[in-house]
Amino acid sequence: MDNQAEIQKQLIEELGLSSLPKDKQEELLIKMTEVLLKRIFVETMEKLSEADREMYEKMVDEKSDPEKIGEFLKENVYNYDEMVQKVIIDFKEEMKKVE
Repeated sequence: MDNQAEIQKQLIEELGLSSLPKDKQEELLIKMTEVLLKRIFVETMEKLSEADREMYEKMVDEKSDPEKIGEFLKENVYNYDEMVQKVIIDFKEEMKKVE
């Protein structure tokens, strides 16, 4: 997933994690990525209608192609890409305050 790799690279750079040993970087990235994905999922589910949530669940249950699911979300969540970016930006800002 190229997009996920780019997000992780940004997190390392913007949060000053590059000075940490690689194993610590990976451990933190895994945890941060999990939190980000959960936040994006919750935000997405809140924005989908009941019928769209059911369709999404059906697609996941059927193990639909991730690209097809992504297109579905972009079609059914207003400004989906912008919403995802906002979640990422908010998360990075939150992490910078923790430092």
